[in-house]
Amino acid sequence: MKKIFAFAAIGLSVLGYSQAWTGSGDQKAQGGINAWGFGTGIAASYDYGLTSLISVGGGANVYFNEDEDNPFVFGRVGFHLQETLSLPSELDIYPGANVGVAGRNFGLAVYIGARYFFTENWGAFVEAGNNGSFGVSYSF
Repeated sequence: MKKIFAFAAIGLSVLGYSQAWTGSGDQKAQGGINAWGFGTGIAASYDYGLTSLISVGGGANVYFNEDEDNPFVFGRVGFHLQETLSLPSELDIYPGANVGVAGRNFGLAVYIGARYFFTENWGAFVEAGNNGSFGVSYSF
C-alpha cells in the first residue's frame, strides 16, 4: 500500500509542474497529423508568447492527396484563454488563425485548439476548424 501511495504522489507531483501556457516568452513546438482541411498529412508549428493572451509563430503542413503533395507554409497568431477562463495550469484553450501559402495559392485557416501537458515538457494538442490537426506538444 505504501508503494502505491508513493507512486501516486510522485506522479501527481510531476503533473503539478506541467504548464500549458505561461505567457510572455513561452515557447511551444508541436508536431502531428493533419486530419482535415486541405487534406490529410503531417503538421508542425511553433508558438512564441508575446503576452499572457497573445502568441505568434509559424508552421508548415504537407498534405498528401492523389494528384500531388501540397505544402501549406504559414504564420500564425493565437489567443490563449487559460488565464481568462481560470483553467488548470496543465490545460490551455486557444483560438487562432494561420495565414500563408498553400501550394500556389493564398491559404487561411482558423481554428480552436487545446493543449494538455502531462509533464513539464511534454503534452498533447488538438486543433479543429477549417484546418485541423492533433499530436504532441513540447514546451521549451
